[in-house]
Amino acid sequence: MRDLTDTPVHARRLLTIAIAALVLAGCSRGITSTPGEAPNLEAWVAEVKARPAPPLDPLPVMQQFETFEYAAQGLRDPFSNAFTDRSNGSGPRPDSDRRKHTLEQFPLDSLDMVGTLGGGAGVVALVMAPDKVTYRVQPGAYMGQSDGRVTAVFQDRIELVELVPDGAGGWLERPATVALEDQ
Repeated sequence: MRDLTDTPVHARRLLTIAIAALVLAGCSRGITSTPGEAPNLEAWVAEVKARPAPPLDPLPVMQQFETFEYAAQGLRDPFSNAFTDRSNGSGPRPDSDRRKHTLEQFPLDSLDMVGTLGGGAGVVALVMAPDKVTYRVQPGAYMGQSDGRVTAVFQDRIELVELVPDGAGGWLERPATVALEDQ
């Protein structure tokens, strides 16, 4: 068999034109058909159009539902929060007028006790915050994001009381501890 790369350029062009003419001649028979050449197709379309339409399914019967009248004038409104009615103010509450301490911007579990200064009743705890600054903490100071008030400082831990919401509009006191970090 002869390689086409050896033939002259004009011979390759003639071969390409001949193949294209054959392809077009084969396709032209279907393109140039007239309505008289496809009588079977026209007869089939006319026969399908002449068929009667299939019957429609009957509509379903509508069920009658029993009506119910909701009469709850004497009952509590289900959309009101009955648990937030604590107007007497009893129980612990966060002090909104108090100036926030620096350690209250960090979560309690991100604060680490790294040591103490002094002894006896004057113990001061050293707490390292996530900003890598060490702060002094004494009883009465606040730390953590839940209004945690320090109640006692010991050589190995800091004890505090946090105020957490009880879910019913009030507040609960929850004890917490920050222990001395083991080195």
